[in-house]
Amino acid sequence: MNDYVIFSDSGCDASDEMFDAWGVKHRSLTFVFTDSPTQYSNDDMPVEVFYEKMRGGGVAKTSAVNIETFIWAFEEELKAGRDILYLGFSTGLSTTANSAEAAAKELSPKYPERRIVTVDTLCASGGEGLIVYLASLQKKAGKSIDEVAEFVKSKIPHLCHWFTVEDLVYLKRGGRVSPTVALVGSLLGIKPVMHVDDEGHLTKVSTARGRKASIKALADKYAELCTDTDAPVFISHGDCEKDARILADMLRERCGAKDITLTFIGPVIGAHAGPGTIALFFVGKKR
Repeated sequence: MNDYVIFSDSGCDASDEMFDAWGVKHRSLTFVFTDSPTQYSNDDMPVEVFYEKMRGGGVAKTSAVNIETFIWAFEEELKAGRDILYLGFSTGLSTTANSAEAAAKELSPKYPERRIVTVDTLCASGGEGLIVYLASLQKKAGKSIDEVAEFVKSKIPHLCHWFTVEDLVYLKRGGRVSPTVALVGSLLGIKPVMHVDDEGHLTKVSTARGRKASIKALADKYAELCTDTDAPVFISHGDCEKDARILADMLRERCGAKDITLTFIGPVIGAHAGPGTIALFFVGKKR
């Protein structure tokens, strides 16, 4: 069996410490604030500082990982005699996975004895992070690159992504809701309940009146769709840990969830969702 490495990207919203513990390598998407020419990688700026700037009116723009970055990173592994399994940020939300696929096609003729397997996870944020984490456990259990790739593909239709936002203005900027919906929702305290669908796109499913109700709506989805309360759950948040812990407590008390990990939503995802976002990820009956 050839040695291989799992690669991903910062769309996972995993910390460097998490990637290291999982044995996963990654490359970072980037962002800039519109009032400055400085470009940052996803982990260059502390998330608390990032969200403070957003709350102060800062507008961030994001960029995918480019082909050249993946070529450089992948070639380092290929030269060392390792195959690559790349698990990427949903193509429904970013071109990052397309860049990885293009890099793989360019490098494959140069290294015919090596393999680069790319999988569009159709996942984002902690959903991508969760599926990469589960893949890393499979690799540590001795599964081959093909076995892990097939395992990931089998989990993709069941990787539930459910989230809500605190302020609709950020979804309005990204064209996810209309200016009228954003204005009315803000005035009435209406919060959207959204998910990432089977094609990896962000879609609005329902609404809730107020923050407490929107958090409960996420817990309701876990109660409805979860198939194994022993399985890992990721909760990601846009600098609102207190609310994320409220959701975690709901899952434990109502459903018996046992393995819950809290993570920050990093700047690249946070630029589009905004501070106060709460996202819930788990393997369920269906997305």
